[in-house]
Amino acid sequence: MQALPPGGAMVAVEATEDEVAPLLSDQVSIAAVNGPSSVVVSGDEVAVLEVAARFEAEGRRTSRLAVSHAFHSPLMSSMLDDFRAAVAGLEFGEPTIPVVSNLTGALAAAGELCSAEYWVRHVRETVRFADGVRALAGAGVGTFLELGPDGVLSALVRESAPDVAEVVPALRKDRGEELALATGLARLHVTGVGVDWRAFFTGTGARQVELPTYAFQRQRYWPATTAAPGDVRAAGLASAEHPLLGAAVSLADSDGVVFSGRLSAGSHPWLADHVVMGRVLVPGTAFVELAIRAGDEVGCDRVEELTLAAPLVLPEQGAVQIQVFVGEPDDSGHRSVKIFSRPDDSDEQPWVQHATGVLAAADELPGFGFDAAVWPPVGAEPVELDGFYENRAESGFEYGPVFQGLRAAWRHGDAVFAEVALPEEVEPGGFGVHPALLDAVLHAAVCAGGDEGAENGVLPFSWEGVSLFASGATMVRARLSYGGREAINIAVSDAAGAPVASVDGLLVRPVAAEQFGDGQMVGRDSLFRVEWAPVAEGTDAGPSVVAVVGPDGGLSGGLRDAGISVVGCADLAALAVAEAPVPDVVLVEVEVERPGDGVVDSAHATVAQTLGLVQRWLEGERFAGSRLVVVTRGAVGDLAVASVWGLVRSAQSEHPGRITLLDLGDGAVSGAVLSRALAQPEPELMVGDEEVLVPRLTRMPVPELRAASWEPRGTVLITGGTGGLGAVVARHLVAERGVRDLLL
Repeated sequence: MQALPPGGAMVAVEATEDEVAPLLSDQVSIAAVNGPSSVVVSGDEVAVLEVAARFEAEGRRTSRLAVSHAFHSPLMSSMLDDFRAAVAGLEFGEPTIPVVSNLTGALAAAGELCSAEYWVRHVRETVRFADGVRALAGAGVGTFLELGPDGVLSALVRESAPDVAEVVPALRKDRGEELALATGLARLHVTGVGVDWRAFFTGTGARQVELPTYAFQRQRYWPATTAAPGDVRAAGLASAEHPLLGAAVSLADSDGVVFSGRLSAGSHPWLADHVVMGRVLVPGTAFVELAIRAGDEVGCDRVEELTLAAPLVLPEQGAVQIQVFVGEPDDSGHRSVKIFSRPDDSDEQPWVQHATGVLAAADELPGFGFDAAVWPPVGAEPVELDGFYENRAESGFEYGPVFQGLRAAWRHGDAVFAEVALPEEVEPGGFGVHPALLDAVLHAAVCAGGDEGAENGVLPFSWEGVSLFASGATMVRARLSYGGREAINIAVSDAAGAPVASVDGLLVRPVAAEQFGDGQMVGRDSLFRVEWAPVAEGTDAGPSVVAVVGPDGGLSGGLRDAGISVVGCADLAALAVAEAPVPDVVLVEVEVERPGDGVVDSAHATVAQTLGLVQRWLEGERFAGSRLVVVTRGAVGDLAVASVWGLVRSAQSEHPGRITLLDLGDGAVSGAVLSRALAQPEPELMVGDEEVLVPRLTRMPVPELRAASWEPRGTVLITGGTGGLGAVVARHLVAERGVRDLLL
């Protein structure tokens, strides 16, 4: 080989074999056919460069190979006889596995590789690599492993057999050998090729481990326990020692105190039983309880007044932060108290004030004037409570078991006497009076008369003169009567007649759903829709260089108009082997396949095409630092394009930041708009009316529910109609719905 004459050259040319053949001579021949449009010409340097120049003039790519001689060319002729003589002395053996010949591009026949003449021809004639790849793919081979110093042949395999499942290079020039080989074996393994991992890891001490399970959302549906107050001393705070509050801190520049806490249906599940007009509402008695606890901290044992300014609605998911602010005492010793809240998931939203009042230190205990030892009171008439809470639910007060504490009621003159108890599973510990217990006492106001709105539904509005005498009650007896200004006077005792609490006056107000606003209903976080919102105007600069792969649909011209350099490539394989670095942004427009069999086949074909594109992008190490922009047109109304979006979204979730979806609609898009879209760090983008749009979740208004009317005509079929429940349903349909023809 060293005796060959100098002066030869080899050049890779972007051209087909048929295009090159007319330019050949006795000085130039085709050394290799590597792909459908990739050949190598070899021979005399001057003649070879003339052939390459012809194609360069047409805008074709050429690349001179760094080789010592012009292999597979007429310049090899002088060494063929010596080579034949050297090879003839070798002993050949027939291969034990099928071999595709690079000389013929087909499966070698038995004994074909065992002659010296075959190897002489191999030195001189064309290497038909592309034909060999197509022969393997036609024989059902779906995985190719390249044994060589880099992945050049892997890219060529993709050109000749684009539908193969996997092409894996064993080594890469820009990566350590051990890492490259291990990565290649792993890719073969996940493709389904059997790998002897035990032999691979021999001597390393490696062992099998359990993989993590599926990444579930892990939303719990088990009943949540009430969160116990934690140790907050490390944050410079004191424990509030109350179920509704977590911490307390004295203000440094005054004699005031601030309490803080966090409320949710998860940490305080009993609150979820207080549903008013479709909302989980923190009861007014909870605000009274907070005020009483705040008063205890500063030596005030009486809530002089407490006015509720706004309802506190708990979100369906998440929590709210609360603060109770106690001011410094005035000249009379009274202190102001204010109660605030804001959503727990945002520190930027303002605090909402829910209640304001005055705390005072009582000089003496107020008179009780209620003897609960005689029970029920002499002369009191019992009040029928059957269906009481069902009727309340029809009025919008859907109390759960914790708040259904009214056990019995009696009326005597203008007073109502009530017996109220907490469910056995509810612990009153930590509360002065459990809010659910005191709230159930107020339910008896419906029986007291005096306020016409009481029967339709009222809520506490203003409390006056609230005193607590004892804590920890689970069952109480109460007297409610109307005094001046339509205020309700309340006295509460335990079963032995000992005072528990008293309220000098409670004003109530009718309640309507409109008072809570549309956004605070139970289920407000259940209905969302996607809205495409314009991107805010900014100075975001688009990329300076963009690669456009495959047919560009006019994208290249628009990008150049916007001052962006464009690198064009036929496919990702060509981009992977290009000498220049891969640009930060690579655009590929998805061409919708339109086979003759209809929409379903179109969607299948287009998704399969996109799947191959995404797989090649994610497996290419040269693309790891770049972002693929999958460009579509008509994602809103085209089923095939919508399917592509669904596929790519799955890939985005597994490889965040690697892929962007961009839909350009049906019209032309200017280069400036396209540049602005490429500058956005968003996974999904859409262009419409020369605006760049991004998807955002917005709440849907809950539609007004209307009673459904059912007037069946014909026969009504009831499956299981001969059983007990079926008979009940059948009887209901006949009696209530007027059905006359039943089939059981």
